[in-house]
Amino acid sequence: MNEMQAIGPLWRELAAAGEEYVLATIVAVEGSGYRKSGAKMIVAADGRRAGTISGGCLEAEVAKKAFWHTENGPTKRSYSTHAEDGDVPYGMGCGGVVHVLLERSATAEPLLQAMEQAYRSRVGMAVATVTVGERMGERRWRVDGTMPTGAERADSLTSLAFEAFELKQTRWTGDVFVEWVAPRTGLLIVGAGNDTQPLARMAHELGWHVTVMDGRSHLATRERFPQSDAVLPLSEDALQELTLRPTDVAAVMSHSLEQDTRALRGLVDRELAYLGVLGPRTRTEEMVKGLAEATQNEEKAARRLATKWMVQLHAPMGLDLGGDGAAAVALSILAEMQQKLQQRSGQPLRETRANAHRTVAQEAPMEHATVLG
Repeated sequence: MNEMQAIGPLWRELAAAGEEYVLATIVAVEGSGYRKSGAKMIVAADGRRAGTISGGCLEAEVAKKAFWHTENGPTKRSYSTHAEDGDVPYGMGCGGVVHVLLERSATAEPLLQAMEQAYRSRVGMAVATVTVGERMGERRWRVDGTMPTGAERADSLTSLAFEAFELKQTRWTGDVFVEWVAPRTGLLIVGAGNDTQPLARMAHELGWHVTVMDGRSHLATRERFPQSDAVLPLSEDALQELTLRPTDVAAVMSHSLEQDTRALRGLVDRELAYLGVLGPRTRTEEMVKGLAEATQNEEKAARRLATKWMVQLHAPMGLDLGGDGAAAVALSILAEMQQKLQQRSGQPLRETRANAHRTVAQEAPMEHATVLG
């Protein structure tokens, strides 16, 4: 689930009521940790909380002392999960240390407002936050990719935010937590049959922006897709007008040859992170061949175009996970989309070394920098 989707409802309620809260953000993880750096939790004065910073082991302990720890301003606390640290309630044997920045609403509110705007606009955001010394909690952020001005280059925090936006990576320098907040993934589902309902529900749980399109009005209804962000009639004009970003994914699965062909015609040249088609590969090949021939290119050029399109299509879409039924198919499709978006191997974690050798907060190390000199 997206961080803003998880903490947003409680934050909006507290902010509207003018009630103070504490924002907890993981800035670094040494060794093993359930959540990565950037994970957030909101704690209200009455004990309510939203979001997670662990698998459920640290939340209560952090929330219990959050207001006490932040009485004099933002602070960074470290929580060990090593088994030998059994004298603390969260020594659960995960073998890591989680570093958490705690701050009251005075410094957290502007950040959360900016994150909410980026979340709703589905754009990326980079944030640089001081995590040590008297300037702890001071931050800068960028929500666009424009080049920094001379004055902005001179400001170390702003420069780090620009760098994070460019590299799209989250790092901790020791003095500064530099966070890349990826844009909210958009999922377009072409088809509103029963098998698309679990796909829409699961994608919503991941925090994705879900749009369902189908030309059959009795299927494309809010009642059938209550958790989707948009349910629209399918037409070529509607597809052209739809905002699709390079970080979005699409699944063509209406079980209607006419609708699937229409969708492919409108999507095959759009810049997407993933475009998949349900059904046998031969069916997709026939649709693509017909689309290529309709371009009125000479036969050889049409064949080249059809080959190019088939290379970029995931057809049939999904990973070979086994199982039967709509939920199993949805899981298979989402798994392949997630693998593609995250550019991961899809191999069992026990067969990879990345999880066992994670260093402080980083999947990619950053050269140490300071803004406190």
